[in-house]
Amino acid sequence: MLFAQPLVFTCVAIVFGLAVGSFLNVVIYRLPTILEREWAAQCAELAGKELAPQPRYNLAVPRSACPGCGAPITALQNVPILSWLMLKGRCKNCGMRISARYPMVEAVAGIAAGFCAWHFDLGVAAVAAMLFVWCMIALAVIDYDTQLLPDDITLPLLWAGLLLNSSGGFVDLKSAVIGAVAGYLSLWSVYWLFKLATGKEGMGYGDFKLLGAIGAWLGWQVLILVVLLSAVVGAAVGISLIVFAGHGRSKPIPFGPFLAAAGVIAMFYGHELNKAYLGFL
Repeated sequence: MLFAQPLVFTCVAIVFGLAVGSFLNVVIYRLPTILEREWAAQCAELAGKELAPQPRYNLAVPRSACPGCGAPITALQNVPILSWLMLKGRCKNCGMRISARYPMVEAVAGIAAGFCAWHFDLGVAAVAAMLFVWCMIALAVIDYDTQLLPDDITLPLLWAGLLLNSSGGFVDLKSAVIGAVAGYLSLWSVYWLFKLATGKEGMGYGDFKLLGAIGAWLGWQVLILVVLLSAVVGAAVGISLIVFAGHGRSKPIPFGPFLAAAGVIAMFYGHELNKAYLGFL
C-alpha cells in the first residue's frame, strides 16, 4: 500500500493538514460569533423578548469574504499559504491587509499533521493524534482572542478521548476515565480555593474541561506534567508581557493556550518527560 510508506504518509498528512488548517481559520473566526448569537437568543427567550431575524450564520454559510469590501473569496484565493503569498497578504479587490495569522495556522496544522504521521506511523493513533492537535490549535487561538474555550470543542473532545481509549488507544480506559475526572476536578479545586482566598476568579470553567479532555486522551499519569508545563510557560510569558510589553497586571492572560501546548507535548513525549522529572526528584 502506497500510504504505508512513511515518507508518503507524512507528505499526504501535511497536505491534508494544510487544508484542515484553512478550515480551522473558519472555526476560529466564526465559532465565537455563533456562540454569542446563541447566547443572545437564549437571553431574549428568557426575558420574553424577540430578536430581529438575522441572516443564517454558521461554519458553512455565508461564503467566506473579505471583511473590508465583502468580496467573496474564490477557490484559488483559498489555497492554504500559497494564496496568501500570491496575494502578498492583501485582498485582491480592495487591498485590505490579510492577517499573517491565517497562513500561520495553516502551516502549524500541516506541520503538526505531518509530525503525527511520522511519530505514530500509519494507523488509528496517527489519525487520532491529528484530530487532538487540530482541536488544541483551534482552542488555543480562540482562547487567546476571546478568553473562551467553547464547549462545542472541549466536550466532544473529552468524549472522543474516552471512546478512543475504550479499545486501548493511547492509554487504558480506566486511566482515561480517572484522567478526565482528575483533570476537571484539579483545576476546579484550584479555582474555588483561589476565589475563596481572594474573591476573584483566576480561570474559567473552560480550562477545567480542557484539562479533563487532555486527561481523557492521555490518562491521569500525565496530568501533573501538563499542569507544571503550562504553569511554568504561562508564568514566563506573563512576566515577559508585563515587563517588556507593558501588559497590565489586572488584564487577564488566557491559560488555555498553555494547557493546549502542554497537552500536545505530553501526547508525544509525556512518558519520557514523566520518567525524566520523576527520576530527577
